[in-house]
Amino acid sequence: MNIFRLAGDMTHLLSVLVLLLKIHTIKSCAGISLKTQELYAVVFATRYLDIFTSYISPYNTMMKLIFLGSSFSIVWYMRYHKIVRRSYDKDQDTFRPYILMLPCLILALLINEKFTFKEISTSFFLFVMWTFSLYLEAVAILPQLVMLQRTRNIDNLTGQYVFLLGAYRALYILNWIYRYFTEEHFVHWITWISGLVQTLLYADFFYYYFQSWKNNVKLQLPA
Repeated sequence: MNIFRLAGDMTHLLSVLVLLLKIHTIKSCAGISLKTQELYAVVFATRYLDIFTSYISPYNTMMKLIFLGSSFSIVWYMRYHKIVRRSYDKDQDTFRPYILMLPCLILALLINEKFTFKEISTSFFLFVMWTFSLYLEAVAILPQLVMLQRTRNIDNLTGQYVFLLGAYRALYILNWIYRYFTEEHFVHWITWISGLVQTLLYADFFYYYFQSWKNNVKLQLPA
Protein backbone atom coordinates (compact mmCIF):
# COMPACT_ATOMS: atom_id res chain seq x y z
CA MET A 1 0.00 0.00 0.00
CA ASN A 2 1.24 3.48 -0.86
CA ILE A 3 -0.27 6.96 -0.90
CA PHE A 4 -1.25 6.76 -4.59
CA ARG A 5 -3.00 3.39 -4.16
CA LEU A 6 -4.83 4.61 -1.07
CA ALA A 7 -5.83 7.88 -2.76
CA GLY A 8 -7.06 5.90 -5.77
CA ASP A 9 -9.14 3.56 -3.60
CA MET A 10 -10.65 6.46 -1.64
CA THR A 11 -11.43 8.38 -4.84
CA HIS A 12 -13.11 5.31 -6.29
CA LEU A 13 -15.10 4.87 -3.08
CA LEU A 14 -16.05 8.55 -3.10
CA SER A 15 -17.37 8.25 -6.66
CA VAL A 16 -19.70 5.45 -5.54
CA LEU A 17 -20.83 7.47 -2.52
CA VAL A 18 -21.61 10.48 -4.73
CA LEU A 19 -23.78 8.33 -6.98
CA LEU A 20 -25.54 6.68 -4.05
CA LEU A 21 -26.07 10.12 -2.50
CA LYS A 22 -27.82 11.26 -5.66
CA ILE A 23 -30.01 8.16 -5.79
CA HIS A 24 -30.94 8.12 -2.09
CA THR A 25 -31.44 11.81 -1.43
CA ILE A 26 -32.80 13.11 -4.73
CA LYS A 27 -34.44 9.80 -5.67
CA SER A 28 -33.16 10.30 -9.19
CA CYS A 29 -30.80 8.55 -11.58
CA ALA A 30 -31.18 11.14 -14.35
CA GLY A 31 -28.10 11.28 -16.55
CA ILE A 32 -26.79 7.94 -15.26
CA SER A 33 -26.28 5.07 -17.69
CA LEU A 34 -27.75 1.79 -16.47
CA LYS A 35 -25.64 0.01 -19.09
CA THR A 36 -22.43 1.33 -17.51
CA GLN A 37 -23.62 0.38 -14.02
CA GLU A 38 -24.44 -3.15 -15.18
CA LEU A 39 -21.03 -3.44 -16.79
CA TYR A 40 -19.37 -2.37 -13.52
CA ALA A 41 -21.42 -4.99 -11.67
CA VAL A 42 -20.06 -7.61 -14.08
CA VAL A 43 -16.53 -6.23 -13.60
CA PHE A 44 -16.64 -6.63 -9.83
CA ALA A 45 -18.47 -9.96 -9.90
CA THR A 46 -15.83 -11.51 -12.18
CA ARG A 47 -12.87 -9.86 -10.45
CA TYR A 48 -13.81 -10.88 -6.93
CA LEU A 49 -14.78 -14.51 -7.50
CA ASP A 50 -12.06 -15.39 -4.99
CA ILE A 51 -13.58 -13.36 -2.16
CA PHE A 52 -14.49 -16.44 -0.11
CA THR A 53 -11.44 -18.52 -1.02
CA SER A 54 -8.53 -16.09 -0.69
CA TYR A 55 -7.84 -13.73 2.21
CA ILE A 56 -5.30 -10.91 2.24
CA SER A 57 -6.42 -8.36 4.83
CA PRO A 58 -9.56 -6.88 6.40
CA TYR A 59 -9.10 -3.80 4.20
CA ASN A 60 -8.96 -5.87 1.01
CA THR A 61 -12.04 -7.91 1.89
CA MET A 62 -13.98 -4.84 3.00
CA MET A 63 -13.28 -2.98 -0.26
CA LYS A 64 -14.34 -6.00 -2.30
CA LEU A 65 -17.64 -6.27 -0.40
CA ILE A 66 -18.28 -2.53 -0.72
CA PHE A 67 -17.81 -2.44 -4.48
CA LEU A 68 -19.77 -5.64 -5.03
CA GLY A 69 -22.64 -4.50 -2.82
CA SER A 70 -22.79 -0.94 -4.12
CA SER A 71 -22.65 -1.89 -7.81
CA PHE A 72 -25.53 -4.35 -7.56
CA SER A 73 -27.49 -1.97 -5.32
CA ILE A 74 -27.23 0.81 -7.90
CA VAL A 75 -28.43 -1.53 -10.66
CA TRP A 76 -31.35 -2.63 -8.48
CA TYR A 77 -32.38 0.96 -7.71
CA MET A 78 -32.26 1.97 -11.36
CA ARG A 79 -34.23 -1.07 -12.52
CA TYR A 80 -36.73 -1.71 -9.75
CA HIS A 81 -37.11 1.19 -7.29
CA LYS A 82 -40.57 2.59 -7.92
CA ILE A 83 -39.41 6.23 -7.80
CA VAL A 84 -35.78 6.14 -8.96
CA ARG A 85 -36.48 4.07 -12.07
CA ARG A 86 -38.89 6.73 -13.39
CA SER A 87 -35.99 9.16 -13.85
CA TYR A 88 -33.95 6.72 -15.93
CA ASP A 89 -33.79 7.87 -19.54
CA LYS A 90 -33.60 4.58 -21.43
CA ASP A 91 -34.17 6.34 -24.76
CA GLN A 92 -30.76 8.00 -24.42
CA ASP A 93 -29.02 4.95 -22.94
CA THR A 94 -29.03 2.70 -25.99
CA PHE A 95 -25.42 1.48 -26.04
CA ARG A 96 -25.37 -2.31 -26.44
CA PRO A 97 -23.20 -3.87 -23.69
CA TYR A 98 -22.44 -7.08 -25.61
CA ILE A 99 -20.47 -4.97 -28.10
CA LEU A 100 -18.00 -4.47 -25.27
CA MET A 101 -18.37 -7.70 -23.30
CA LEU A 102 -17.87 -10.22 -26.10
CA PRO A 103 -14.58 -8.77 -27.44
CA CYS A 104 -13.27 -8.43 -23.87
CA LEU A 105 -14.03 -12.08 -23.14
CA ILE A 106 -12.40 -13.26 -26.37
CA LEU A 107 -9.38 -11.07 -25.67
CA ALA A 108 -9.11 -12.46 -22.12
CA LEU A 109 -9.07 -16.01 -23.48
CA LEU A 110 -6.42 -15.17 -26.05
CA ILE A 111 -4.21 -12.67 -24.23
CA ASN A 112 -3.63 -13.04 -20.51
CA GLU A 113 -0.74 -13.25 -18.10
CA LYS A 114 -0.06 -15.34 -15.06
CA PHE A 115 -0.70 -13.02 -12.16
CA THR A 116 1.26 -13.48 -8.98
CA PHE A 117 -1.01 -11.42 -6.72
CA LYS A 118 -1.89 -13.40 -3.61
CA GLU A 119 -5.62 -12.87 -4.04
CA ILE A 120 -5.67 -14.48 -7.51
CA SER A 121 -6.30 -18.21 -7.71
CA THR A 122 -4.10 -20.27 -10.00
CA SER A 123 -7.14 -21.87 -11.67
CA PHE A 124 -7.55 -20.99 -15.32
CA PHE A 125 -11.19 -19.92 -14.93
CA LEU A 126 -10.52 -17.37 -12.20
CA PHE A 127 -7.45 -16.27 -14.07
CA VAL A 128 -9.37 -15.55 -17.29
CA MET A 129 -12.22 -13.87 -15.41
CA TRP A 130 -9.74 -11.55 -13.69
CA THR A 131 -8.24 -10.59 -17.05
CA PHE A 132 -11.73 -10.16 -18.52
CA SER A 133 -12.61 -7.77 -15.69
CA LEU A 134 -9.56 -5.63 -16.50
CA TYR A 135 -10.47 -5.35 -20.16
CA LEU A 136 -14.14 -4.68 -19.42
CA GLU A 137 -13.43 -2.03 -16.78
CA ALA A 138 -11.28 -0.18 -19.31
CA VAL A 139 -14.29 0.41 -21.57
CA ALA A 140 -17.27 0.18 -19.17
CA ILE A 141 -17.54 3.98 -18.98
CA LEU A 142 -18.29 4.28 -22.72
CA PRO A 143 -22.13 3.98 -22.43
CA GLN A 144 -22.04 6.70 -19.76
CA LEU A 145 -19.93 9.06 -21.86
CA VAL A 146 -22.11 8.48 -24.92
CA MET A 147 -25.23 9.19 -22.88
CA LEU A 148 -23.77 12.43 -21.53
CA GLN A 149 -22.92 13.56 -25.05
CA ARG A 150 -26.46 12.85 -26.18
CA THR A 151 -28.27 14.54 -23.32
CA ARG A 152 -25.75 17.38 -22.83
CA ASN A 153 -27.58 18.12 -19.57
CA ILE A 154 -25.10 17.14 -16.87
CA ASP A 155 -26.02 17.92 -13.26
CA ASN A 156 -23.32 18.55 -10.67
CA LEU A 157 -23.49 15.15 -8.96
CA THR A 158 -23.32 13.24 -12.24
CA GLY A 159 -20.37 15.33 -13.38
CA GLN A 160 -18.58 14.79 -10.07
CA TYR A 161 -19.27 11.06 -10.22
CA VAL A 162 -17.71 10.66 -13.68
CA PHE A 163 -14.79 12.95 -12.78
CA LEU A 164 -14.00 10.92 -9.64
CA LEU A 165 -14.09 7.67 -11.63
CA GLY A 166 -11.52 9.08 -14.03
CA ALA A 167 -9.40 10.49 -11.20
CA TYR A 168 -9.37 7.08 -9.49
CA ARG A 169 -7.81 5.46 -12.53
CA ALA A 170 -5.30 8.29 -13.02
CA LEU A 171 -4.16 7.84 -9.40
CA TYR A 172 -3.75 4.11 -9.99
CA ILE A 173 -1.40 4.87 -12.87
CA LEU A 174 0.72 6.91 -10.45
CA ASN A 175 0.58 3.93 -8.07
CA TRP A 176 1.92 1.63 -10.80
CA ILE A 177 4.71 4.06 -11.66
CA TYR A 178 5.67 4.28 -7.99
CA ARG A 179 5.67 0.49 -7.58
CA TYR A 180 7.68 0.01 -10.77
CA PHE A 181 10.55 2.07 -9.32
CA THR A 182 10.29 0.76 -5.74
CA GLU A 183 9.51 -2.96 -6.21
CA GLU A 184 11.50 -5.57 -8.06
CA HIS A 185 9.88 -7.39 -10.98
CA PHE A 186 6.73 -5.27 -10.86
CA VAL A 187 5.69 -5.51 -14.51
CA HIS A 188 2.06 -6.17 -15.48
CA TRP A 189 1.51 -5.04 -19.04
CA ILE A 190 -2.13 -6.04 -19.35
CA THR A 191 -3.08 -4.16 -16.19
CA TRP A 192 -1.11 -1.11 -17.25
CA ILE A 193 -2.39 -0.94 -20.82
CA SER A 194 -6.00 -1.49 -19.72
CA GLY A 195 -5.69 1.25 -17.12
CA LEU A 196 -4.11 3.63 -19.62
CA VAL A 197 -6.89 3.03 -22.16
CA GLN A 198 -9.49 3.64 -19.46
CA THR A 199 -7.84 6.91 -18.42
CA LEU A 200 -7.55 8.13 -22.02
CA LEU A 201 -11.29 7.64 -22.51
CA TYR A 202 -11.82 10.31 -19.86
CA ALA A 203 -9.50 12.84 -21.52
CA ASP A 204 -12.24 14.68 -23.41
CA PHE A 205 -14.51 14.72 -20.35
CA PHE A 206 -11.67 16.03 -18.16
CA TYR A 207 -11.04 18.89 -20.58
CA TYR A 208 -14.64 20.11 -20.55
CA TYR A 209 -14.98 19.48 -16.80
CA PHE A 210 -12.02 21.75 -16.02
CA GLN A 211 -13.22 24.32 -18.56
CA SER A 212 -16.62 24.49 -16.85
CA TRP A 213 -14.96 24.77 -13.44
CA LYS A 214 -12.54 27.45 -14.65
CA ASN A 215 -15.28 29.55 -16.28
CA ASN A 216 -17.86 28.77 -13.57
CA VAL A 217 -20.43 27.54 -16.09
CA LYS A 218 -22.59 24.42 -16.33
CA LEU A 219 -20.77 21.38 -17.65
CA GLN A 220 -21.73 20.42 -21.21
CA LEU A 221 -20.16 17.98 -23.62
CA PRO A 222 -20.16 18.57 -27.39
CA ALA A 223 -22.76 16.58 -29.30
